Amino acid sequence: METDAFSKRHPAVNFLFFLGAIGCAVVIQHPAYVGLGIVCGCAYYLLLHGRKGLWGIAGMLPICLILIFLNPLFNTYGEHVLLTCFGRPYTLEALLYGLAIGGVFLQMLLWFGCYNAVLTSDKFTSLFGNLIPSLSLLLVMVLRMIPNLLRKADQILGARRSIGRGTNGDTKEKLKDGFAALGALTSWALEGSVAAADSMRSRGYGTGKRSSFMIYRLTGEDRVLLILLPVLLLLALLLGTRKAEFTPVMDIAPLRGRNLLALAFYGAYLLIPTVLHIKEALQRHISRSGI
Repeated sequence: METDAFSKRHPAVNFLFFLGAIGCAVVIQHPAYVGLGIVCGCAYYLLLHGRKGLWGIAGMLPICLILIFLNPLFNTYGEHVLLTCFGRPYTLEALLYGLAIGGVFLQMLLWFGCYNAVLTSDKFTSLFGNLIPSLSLLLVMVLRMIPNLLRKADQILGARRSIGRGTNGDTKEKLKDGFAALGALTSWALEGSVAAADSMRSRGYGTGKRSSFMIYRLTGEDRVLLILLPVLLLLALLLGTRKAEFTPVMDIAPLRGRNLLALAFYGAYLLIPTVLHIKEALQRHISRSGI
């Protein structure tokens, strides 16, 4: 993470990019846009997470495959019947629609994975702390609470296993042991909330208007990106059409002329973090090699 150029940009740049990337991933189902989003998302996800990113992507794929192959079982619209399953037609159009939905879901997982790695809680607080201080603090605390609960649950279960609890016995005993671990986790969470409230009160939270300190400053490159990002996205959205209907009859906008140009602008938008990362890596390599 320390070597990622896009992570070093101002939080406003990070937030603006992910807002556009995730928003477009949700609403656009054109196969070319979905495929391009998956490729760009995978590239940046792997740059951020390294080899661990391969396991992360492998964990996302089964969920997407389930969506792809289950959709035709519930959506029977379409002209081209591939087979009959449980007395219901399994159509090509429904399969392709499931493929699009699975691709959309995979894009969301990839970009949210990148978002969590780049836009940390400190960045989020600094970006929205002055505008919506209470809401930003609440969101940061909730986002921190979930991984803390998972980490503590793992510690509790590990400690109980070390004393021989929860490793054997019938279903009734395992349920009893699980509820005991849940009780310990709940007690820890409640004690932590009381301690956090006391800590905030002792620091004067809620007693008056808060001052703020911004550790992030807009640089010239940040200002260029704040202009470039919306321009690229607007060109991608306004130039071409992204019509994609799968059922009952497939009607997908062809990739030619303005549609192809719009796709190119969309790809340029999604590749900005990856390009910045590669650019910095090349500059670092050149400086070290003394070229």
